[in-house]
Amino acid sequence: MLLKAGVDISRLNREIRRALPKIALVYESYGYELVITSTYEGNHGAGSLHYHNDAIDTAKTPGFFPNIHHDIKKGLGDDFDVVLEQDHIHTEYDPR
Repeated sequence: MLLKAGVDISRLNREIRRALPKIALVYESYGYELVITSTYEGNHGAGSLHYHNDAIDTAKTPGFFPNIHHDIKKGLGDDFDVVLEQDHIHTEYDPR
């Protein structure tokens, strides 16, 4: 797992932190290393779970991006929202 310069995962809450190895395994299954591009830092929408330390953004990969999104969503279950954005995958812990 790699972190983009300036990204801090130390403040992530337990549930999203526990998801990191699962997310990393999905990326690795497609031959890529997980790169976390954002946690709480940066600009996010009002009320974003990034600011509550319950969300991460991960880097886009060439070719397999939709597949990686699908596999992360399937692997994490209903307590997580996994959104395929244009240039990253947004993953947040948001139990219902």
